[in-house]
Amino acid sequence: MDKQTLKIALIGYGRMGHMLHKIAEGRGHQIVLTIDSADDAAWDSPLWQEDIDVAIEFTQPSVAYSNCLRLLEKGVAIVSGTTGWANELEDLKMQVLERGVSSLMWASNFSIGVNLFLEINRRVAGLMEHVGQYKVTMDETHHIHKLDAPSGTAITIAENIIQSMPSRLDNWHLAGEGAEASDKSLPITAHREGEVPGIHSVTYSSDVDRITLTHEAYGREGFAEGAVVAAEYIAGRQGVFTMNDLLNHFLEK
Repeated sequence: MDKQTLKIALIGYGRMGHMLHKIAEGRGHQIVLTIDSADDAAWDSPLWQEDIDVAIEFTQPSVAYSNCLRLLEKGVAIVSGTTGWANELEDLKMQVLERGVSSLMWASNFSIGVNLFLEINRRVAGLMEHVGQYKVTMDETHHIHKLDAPSGTAITIAENIIQSMPSRLDNWHLAGEGAEASDKSLPITAHREGEVPGIHSVTYSSDVDRITLTHEAYGREGFAEGAVVAAEYIAGRQGVFTMNDLLNHFLEK
């Protein structure tokens, strides 16, 4: 649909939901409905009859799957940024494809900058696959309210690196958990401090030098804006999409 005025439902109306509301209205869209954790009755609201184009879901891992199933039943396009429910997410993707009446874009992080960072790391890791002297480690820092560790974004970065370095890496692990990790496991150190929005670093170390790539978010605005841009992209489409599809769409313009 791309920048036509959208009617949007916000599922989850905490700090991120309020930021999404501000960004969406700033881009000319209409917030038709907001649903927070205590608003279960809102799922039966007559506002769902207002031809809502897309729902943006930022909640908790324990309810993300059921929220998205409800949205799928309503035939609404879904943008979800909730992390920590990977098994159910794969099932949801299959259901979206089988039903063919809606669309889904899930991302561990909707920030355009983070997704550029993912692409940079993918390319660097591909080079490092052929340069044996560098060992790769990861470090991430988030606010104390974040429940999952490592972050969903850190896991996505790690999975991309592992895919790009198949002869060197086959897994990742959370550093400091006590279990001895294999030499082919990528260590991720997770910190929870204050109100830090998010810092992710990937370091390649050798005996003679070190290369560090870092993305630091200054606030939630980048995440919210990326999610709204994703909503603009998938509204009116059918299927399962990723942020790579969105980045490629930018290149095609």
